[in-house]
Formats: sequence, structure tokens, C-alpha cells
Amino acid sequence: MTLSLPPELADFTAWFWLAGGLVFFLGGIVKGTLGVGLPLLVVPLLSLGLPTSLAISLMVVPVLAANAWQTYDNRSSRGNMRRFAPLVISLVISMAATVSMTLGLSASALNAMMAIAVLVAVALMALNSPFSLAGPLEKPVGVLVGALAGILGGVSSLTGPIIISYLMALKLKREEFIGSVSVIYLFGLVPLYASLAFHGRLQWSHLVISTIAMVPIMLGMALGKCLRGRISEEWFRRTLLLFLLGIAFALLLK
Repeated sequence: MTLSLPPELADFTAWFWLAGGLVFFLGGIVKGTLGVGLPLLVVPLLSLGLPTSLAISLMVVPVLAANAWQTYDNRSSRGNMRRFAPLVISLVISMAATVSMTLGLSASALNAMMAIAVLVAVALMALNSPFSLAGPLEKPVGVLVGALAGILGGVSSLTGPIIISYLMALKLKREEFIGSVSVIYLFGLVPLYASLAFHGRLQWSHLVISTIAMVPIMLGMALGKCLRGRISEEWFRRTLLLFLLGIAFALLLK
């Protein structure tokens, strides 16, 4: 079977591919350091030079593989699967119901939705959840969070903002947070990519490029894991938020 590049990528120069590799590498560093942020960083950045729908498609292998690795690498993963099952089920149902909106949006509308999702992420992450949800409220609020995150993910592919804020409100320790969010992302994003494949938006050439992208991503994740205990999480988070703000405004002006 002969694979050809998608038309949107056929005429790009070596500099474009080098820049794309750097974007994936940066996404890997963020994922390795914070446990989150791979699609939140990479999809908007790729959308500055590519159609947003294509940028979403190119993330299928990195998102699933990176979260599978962090789930395997984290000792609390099995407990997390049981603990957050209601949230994941709610997330899957709501995303499956709304993902058709992504497929029907125009390029400009999709860019605007992506920018709004990034701005929501910045606002929620900046709040840093001063209250705690641990206790009897955890599961019912988790179901609501899963539904809201699924709606946001269905129209933009970015489920992270609401889920991150919810997990931060549970006051989880760093490694427990990373194990939890990896399990949720691993199972929660399946309907998005299944819908893209069903509607013909996910081609073999996308999967090949997506698989190759794992090389810089895994290198970045390895570096991020080394940095995790050596730099201030607060400093890194603030830098990331400022960077995401710039991406969001660039998408709005695109």
C-alpha cells in the first residue's frame, strides 16, 4: 500500500518539518514535567500553520501512547481506573454526542473554538483551585466535570482545562495527579479519534506522521521527567500559561 502525504503537507519545506519536530518536542517536555499539556500545547501551535482538523488528527498516536506510558509508569494507575470510572464514562458519552460538531465546523470557526478552549484552560489553571472537593462530593462532581469536559473536547479536542482544575481541587500529590490525569485521558479521548476515523478524517498517512512524531515527543517526555523534581512547578506553570495566551491570541488573529 502506497502512502502519500495529505495535500496540506505535500509542499512544505524541510524547515517546516524541523519546526514541527520542535513543537512535538516541546509538547513532550510539558507532558513529562506536568503530566498534562501535550494536546493543549501542540494542537494550537500546529493550527497556526495547518488546518485545525488536521492538527487534531496528527495527535492521535502521541496522545494515546504518551498517556498509556504514563499510566503504566505510575504505580497508582489501577486505583485511579476505579476511582475515576464515573468521570470517564460521563466524558466518553458527552464527547461521543458532541464530536460531530468538530466535523461540521468551518476552519475559521474551529480556530475560534480552539482559541476559546485555550483561554478557558489558562483561566482555570491560573485559578489554581483554592477549594477542595475531596470527600462525598468527589464522584457526583466528577460526573458533571466529565460531561462538561466531553462537550469542550467534542468541539475542540481539548478536554484538559476542566479536568485539570477538578483534579487540582482534589489536592492530589504530583505523582498521583499525573497517574490520574493519564488514565482519564487514555480512555476519555477514544471516542474523539474513533469518530474522526469513522468519518474519514483520520487517514493512514496521518497515523504514519503521528507515529513518527512520537520520537521527539518521547525525547521531550524523558527530559521533562528529569526536570519534574528539579524546577519549581509554579514557575513552569506560569511560563506555560503566558505561552498559551500568546497562542490563543494568534489563533484568533489567524
